[in-house]
Amino acid sequence: MLARGQIARAAAVARRSYATKVASFTGQKNDKGHYTVPIIEGDGIGPEISEAVKEIYRAAKVPIDWLPVDVTPRLINGKTSIPSETIEAINKHKIALKGPLATPVGKGHVSLNLTLRRTFNLFANVRPCKSIKGYKTPYDNVDTVLIRENTEGEYSGIEHTVVPGVVQSIKLITRGASERVCRYAFEHARNTGKSKVLVVHKATVMKLGDGLFLEAALAVAKDYPDISVHTELIDNTCLKMVTDPSPYQEYVMVMPNLYGDIMSDLCSGLIGGLGLTPSGNMGVETSIFEAVHGSAPDIAGKGVANPTALLLSSVMMLQHMGLSSHADKIENAVLTTLASGPENITRDLRGSASTKHFTEQVISRL
Repeated sequence: MLARGQIARAAAVARRSYATKVASFTGQKNDKGHYTVPIIEGDGIGPEISEAVKEIYRAAKVPIDWLPVDVTPRLINGKTSIPSETIEAINKHKIALKGPLATPVGKGHVSLNLTLRRTFNLFANVRPCKSIKGYKTPYDNVDTVLIRENTEGEYSGIEHTVVPGVVQSIKLITRGASERVCRYAFEHARNTGKSKVLVVHKATVMKLGDGLFLEAALAVAKDYPDISVHTELIDNTCLKMVTDPSPYQEYVMVMPNLYGDIMSDLCSGLIGGLGLTPSGNMGVETSIFEAVHGSAPDIAGKGVANPTALLLSSVMMLQHMGLSSHADKIENAVLTTLASGPENITRDLRGSASTKHFTEQVISRL
């Protein structure tokens, strides 16, 4: 007979959700009974894969009205900003889906992705990586969940030249941001049926910075007696992950910004790359789900782009919005298409299908 905690965790697995007490969805339906979702189609292949998502959503009858928004960067008082009407739309609807963005080179702009995180205070990046049935890689049964602090660390942009040839970059760690992302990790573990949280750090060397992150995580853990907390050094995690990722199925991993950036791409590589990996950026009031791969300008307009990452990110978005039945239907259609053979998958996955053919195959399996 299952204990009460086991029953709760089993039920949580069935109702996967990225909404927690720390980051919930509060968007309202419009007059048609649909949710309005701003979509940033992105650069390069972005418009092509965004159109594939829209076609599949129309076929699946998902109650969403897409609202295209522009994030062409503007320099205002020397700082990169996005159009105010876009900020208002995303803040109003509490959600957005984003294709790949390319940052203009040599025009004084910082990363658009970083600008979006700062603008909407998207404090946690969530990256699940799960082996795709039918798409063989050297690793089997990968099933990891990584949560990355998304607002500070080495990416705070605090750096300066001390003297010519000597640059100082400052890693910013605050208790407030550390506690917030760690609390989200514990809430996410509880929501999705995980019984363990793994805090990844390098407090043996970064005694104050990573030490504060670790201290904050252990303090938050006291509020979650049903979830066990574990710690591990980042270099050890990397070694063990590429040796055998299967033990990490039990954990939700949480870590500071730079470690999370590296580790999330490492985990993506285990399942076949960024083209298969969804991602969500969670904020207290607003969340943005995105494809984290590049804009691939070399294949833009050729009709061969792979929309899988954006599709699976949109599935995460639907789960966050509480539209689980639609999420499950689309996810199953995508995964069965990926498993159906090389003639139905795009060439980046060693297949021969066009974007259009892949999209039609997904729709046929709804």
